[in-house]
Amino acid sequence: MGTRIVVAWSGGKDSALALLRLQQSSAWKVEALLTTVTEDYDRVSMHGVSRALLEAQAGSLGLALMQVNIPADCSNEVYDERMLLALAECRARGIEHVAFGDIFLQDVRRYREERLAQVAMQAVFPLWGLDTARLARDFVRLGFGAVVACVDVRVLSSSFAGREFDERFLADLPPGVDPCGENGEFHSFVYDGPNLRFPLVVEVGRRVERAGFLFADLGLRDGAQPRSRTTTTEGQAQAWPSA
Repeated sequence: MGTRIVVAWSGGKDSALALLRLQQSSAWKVEALLTTVTEDYDRVSMHGVSRALLEAQAGSLGLALMQVNIPADCSNEVYDERMLLALAECRARGIEHVAFGDIFLQDVRRYREERLAQVAMQAVFPLWGLDTARLARDFVRLGFGAVVACVDVRVLSSSFAGREFDERFLADLPPGVDPCGENGEFHSFVYDGPNLRFPLVVEVGRRVERAGFLFADLGLRDGAQPRSRTTTTEGQAQAWPSA
């Protein structure tokens, strides 16, 4: 059995790729997904994806979901306090590692490593140092499906929000925008892929601009039934069990 690990989860393409790499390695056993949710909006922080869609995604992945609720306009102090409590709970269960989908931002990596050290945990970066253009193409080639949930309109046209993350999307990106959006240019939501047991049928609703970001409201299509790839999945997210 591999080393137990939780995955810092946004629901987007980079965390999905990081998860897949861990699942393909015998060195790791993924125990749960760890996500921050803005409690005022009931949505994944930064990405703006609804809690309901997040839970449906975790159900398709067949993994427990640990949700850390934070307020809107959350201060660094409050964020650190709540996240450290969640990490301490993981540590109390004997889990000593957390995986992140970061690729090249050294200051972000250092921040994560320093916070984890406070609870005697270690960070793992499955995608670190890889070429982002190749990663983006690999994501498409591997059969993942994702839609762009949010764009920073200061660096990218609002028309990119709600688009499919595919070869055409990548070809249309202007110079200077990272193909994986590693600098925060855009965020995505994964609805299908090799590690999802069934695809989610997602539709794009209204678009809302807030604080320089354009969010595409994503939801499960009314009446859509999941198409299971196995005969055993129930399609329900597992809550992180109480200690």
